[in-house]
Amino acid sequence: MKPMEPMKPMKPMQGSEAWWPQELGRPSTSGGQNGLRYAFFPDKQRLVIEENGKRTTYDSGDHQINGVSQSSGGSPRFRSQNGEVALDQLKTVD
Repeated sequence: MKPMEPMKPMKPMQGSEAWWPQELGRPSTSGGQNGLRYAFFPDKQRLVIEENGKRTTYDSGDHQINGVSQSSGGSPRFRSQNGEVALDQLKTVD
């Protein structure tokens, strides 16, 4: 019987391509649901949303975004240390 050959090292998994503006760096949190993606950049105070292929950047102010919820057909609401934040409460910077 022939001895087993050593296993070859596994290649690292490739992450998905960044869809947000590269000048913002790496987000502290990101995610998506129901056709919406978001990425939050606390150092830049920016929340980037992509919905149905349209990307919008918001000034997050003093909000530290850490999650999102969305009821069926409703607008997304983001969780922060100050409670829930709706997108219409944030100023766009595009």
